[in-house]
Amino acid sequence: MAQDKVDIFDTTLRDGEQVPGCKLDATSKLAIAARLDELGVDIIEAGFPISSPGDFKAVEDISKLVKNARVCGLTRAVEKDINVAAEALQHAKRPRIHTGIGTSDSHIQYKFKATREEVLERAYKAVKHAKSFVEDVEFYAEDAGRTDNEFLARVCEKVIEAGATVLNIPDTTGYCLPDQYGTKIKYLIDNVKGIENATISCHCHNDLGLATANSIAGAINGARQIECTINGVGERAGNTALEEIVMVLRQHSHLNLDTNIDATLLNDTSRMVSESMGMPVQPNKAIVGANAFAHSSGIHQDGVIKKRETYEIINPADVGVDESAIILTARSGRAALAYRAKNIGFELDKKQLDKVYLEFLRVADIQKEVNDKDLPLIIKASNI
Repeated sequence: MAQDKVDIFDTTLRDGEQVPGCKLDATSKLAIAARLDELGVDIIEAGFPISSPGDFKAVEDISKLVKNARVCGLTRAVEKDINVAAEALQHAKRPRIHTGIGTSDSHIQYKFKATREEVLERAYKAVKHAKSFVEDVEFYAEDAGRTDNEFLARVCEKVIEAGATVLNIPDTTGYCLPDQYGTKIKYLIDNVKGIENATISCHCHNDLGLATANSIAGAINGARQIECTINGVGERAGNTALEEIVMVLRQHSHLNLDTNIDATLLNDTSRMVSESMGMPVQPNKAIVGANAFAHSSGIHQDGVIKKRETYEIINPADVGVDESAIILTARSGRAALAYRAKNIGFELDKKQLDKVYLEFLRVADIQKEVNDKDLPLIIKASNI
């Protein structure tokens, strides 16, 4: 069966940059945008043009730079926002305006002090106005995760009627469980008139650690765009991590879903964004964390040395990592010690290994990790 393409909408430069202390300078933004384009991202959300002169210029400059991806600017459902975004995007080869409004009862009642009918009208007018500038208009129904499905379907129908090409269904607060979010996407596909004329997009937050799971559930149920960030950066607990989406779909090929992302660039891109934002990646982060392909347990090390696939479902090279790491600690076994010793030129037979292993354990109990500089000293102290 032919695989369906899932578009990757990267919002590292917009939603990702909203993390406190992670503001990017103009040079870094352009460098990251160029890398995202090289990576194979389909849509780059370059910023929120009306929010500041700096953001306007960033969207304008990125529009001039990017060769392949669509360039997107965010707006509220406000005419002036849309005008400014259109101006910032005028140099883009493939511009997209991303406009929208909150649709949950909480947003309607407390944020807008409006009615559902008023929100429907504002949504329609915003998309219609954006459509006068660009062909490609994405509409976001903010807090869709907590929006009544029947009303959400009405909103979607209204904005499709106005010309929306993409419907963004955000789980803005990271509230949904995967089955709830997947069911919501399926409900829209089954109940929205004209849905065949639009792409459904998933924009999930990670407040409960479910952003990737929810996005995958959305794709399984018919969404064909996923909004994400490098390293999962974003407000509060962050966004769906781009690298996780790409590799989940690659590993589960039975889903018949894939992206255009060049996964061999993922590790380097992760480091680039981390260094530019001053935002360290947690060592146990899936796919791109320092420990993602590191093994310190003797049982795991023995298995990986014999056949990598025993404990690794991803080949490190597929995501741009040179090789698996065998880390020597007090939990390591003889197989790992012999492997690391051989790598630096020491071939140990069984009797030698037994003696060296006792000295190794003595040292490993004192320090957290035994490195290649320690090994010759340990072997010498073993009197083999």
